[in-house]
Amino acid sequence: MRKLLLVINILMIGSTLLASANPLSHRDYPSNAIVGGFETTIDENPWQVSVQYESQHSCGGSIIRNKWVLSAAHCSGDDLNAFSIRVGSTFHRHGGSIIKMKRIVSHPNFNSTSTNFDFALLKLAESLKFTDKIQPIALLNADAVVEDGTPSLVTGWGLTQNPNESNEGLRGVIVPIVNQEYCKSLYEGGITDQMICAGYDEGGKDSCQNDSGGPLSIKIENDTASLIGVVSFGNGCAKPKSPGVYARVSSIRPWIKSVTGI
Repeated sequence: MRKLLLVINILMIGSTLLASANPLSHRDYPSNAIVGGFETTIDENPWQVSVQYESQHSCGGSIIRNKWVLSAAHCSGDDLNAFSIRVGSTFHRHGGSIIKMKRIVSHPNFNSTSTNFDFALLKLAESLKFTDKIQPIALLNADAVVEDGTPSLVTGWGLTQNPNESNEGLRGVIVPIVNQEYCKSLYEGGITDQMICAGYDEGGKDSCQNDSGGPLSIKIENDTASLIGVVSFGNGCAKPKSPGVYARVSSIRPWIKSVTGI
């Protein structure tokens, strides 16, 4: 079912994108592009990075420390020389700085079939210098509970499904957290405790292709953003009764600490 959706999505994207896309970032069953969202800037989301494969935008990611970015395992690979990140820019093609990778650490339990544990930690070849446009995002604690219906923000440079909405600049969309049991029923049991769902029952707003690995965040005390999810997969983009599925950050906090010290 999911592989069939991937084939359909690839055919719809067209030959131009196929020629340039990172084969590792297929975001199989999309939550890969912002649909029904709004323009935003890096100043408002300074933790956002563009994960680049062979110098082209492939996925998103979130700065969590001066040498570490959290992204999705399905976006990662073994060829360090092919990967880099662009930081500090509202645009994925220009501006900011390009930083090379030193190490890519996918979660040891990542399952490419079920997309469970879809996390990758990217260690940078040089430390970031924090500015107004480059800042880490706080991570949700392991014991934190996010209530159903909580408004969450997902950002990225993914496909918009609308020719009048460019994805050259960063875009965002607000989507509510979906009840876990309800999401499991929609995905016929394919949702695990390492996942969290967000979206509208009627569809219309979602992440999509090339948003993979990007941040899903909520506002906590003092209006501070906290990272709760990593864009992972979905049944198409913005379809009714098909919320986006995100890798749940709170579920792997001990692993993040063991690798990064955070």
